[in-house]
Amino acid sequence: MCWSATADLAAGAGIAAVGVACVAQVRRVGDLPLAALPLLLGAHQIVESVVWDSGGGGGPATVAWAVIALPLLAVWVPVGVVCAAPRHARRRLALPLVSGLVTAAALAYALAARPVTAEIRGHTLGYVVHLSHAEWLIAGYLLATVGALLLSGDRGMQLLGLLVVVGALICWALWELEFVSTWCAFAAVCSVILWWWVRGRRRAGPGARGDGRENRPAHSGEDPECRRRM
Repeated sequence: MCWSATADLAAGAGIAAVGVACVAQVRRVGDLPLAALPLLLGAHQIVESVVWDSGGGGGPATVAWAVIALPLLAVWVPVGVVCAAPRHARRRLALPLVSGLVTAAALAYALAARPVTAEIRGHTLGYVVHLSHAEWLIAGYLLATVGALLLSGDRGMQLLGLLVVVGALICWALWELEFVSTWCAFAAVCSVILWWWVRGRRRAGPGARGDGRENRPAHSGEDPECRRRM
C-alpha cells in the first residue's frame, strides 16, 4: 500500500516493467510463473490506485485487490516455486502447495460470501475482510508463500523468502502506526530480486540445477561399468 493513488500508479507501472523484463529473459517454461510475479504485483498496485481514487469502499477495485492479495497469491507462489525448484526439492514442497490450495479455497469462499471494504487510514489503506478461523488461514497463507520459498532449495528463491519475511514485518509495523506504508518499495525490491534470479538462471544454461551447481553427465569420463569389468 502506497501513500496515494499517484504513488501506487507509478509504483505499479515500474514493477510491471520489471515483470516484462523478467518474462522476456525466461529460457525455461518452469521459470515463467515466478518470473511473471512482478507483473501480478504491478497490477496489484495499479488496482489499489483505483481504490484510492474511489475513496475506499467496497467496489470492484477493492474486491479485485483482495482476490489478488489473498487466494491468488496463496496459489501462485507455491505453484511457481514447485515449477522452478530443483527436482530433489519438490517432494518437500508438497506441504506448502497443499496448504496454498486449501487456504486459497477458504479465502475465495470468504470473499464470495462476505463483503470486502477498504477505508483510508491516514497515509494507508485499510482492508476489512471477514474471515472465520483467521489465525489458521494466516498460518496456511504464510506456509504456502514464505514456506515454499524457504524450502525451495534455490538460493535466489530463499533470499526472496527472507526478504518477504522482513518486508512483511516492516509493512505491518508501519501500517499499525498508520504511517507511510513500505509496500511499494517492498514489492519493487522483490521484483528486482526476481529479475536477478531470472538472469542467473539464464546464464546458468539448460543444465542448471537451481542450487548454484550445474548438472554433469552421469557417466563423464570413464564408464564405471567398464571399470568393474576390468
